[in-house]
Amino acid sequence: MALFEHGDISIEVDEDGFMQETDLWTEDIAAALATTEGVDELTDEHWQVINFIRDYFAEFGTAPMIRKLCKATVPLKRMYELFPSGPAKGACKVAGLAKPTGFV
Repeated sequence: MALFEHGDISIEVDEDGFMQETDLWTEDIAAALATTEGVDELTDEHWQVINFIRDYFAEFGTAPMIRKLCKATVPLKRMYELFPSGPAKGACKVAGLAKPTGFV
């Protein structure tokens, strides 16, 4: 395991930067993880995506499929503008989910 440190934040992450103890997630951690995705500031659109992912995960125990995520939040093109590495890697990482095991 690697240690991700950003300011006062220090969390264990896997080789791809996903949190290992997802129950420790906070909005401050989300902002710190976003910097690893080239996102300096989380906007309302970012939070819309993050909150949808977190709510979906809380209800179903898995990350939403890309189609469902984009239908509920922003179009796919915009998703890649918000999270340059995409919904599976970028958005799920910032939302504090473990690394998705397959397609999101």
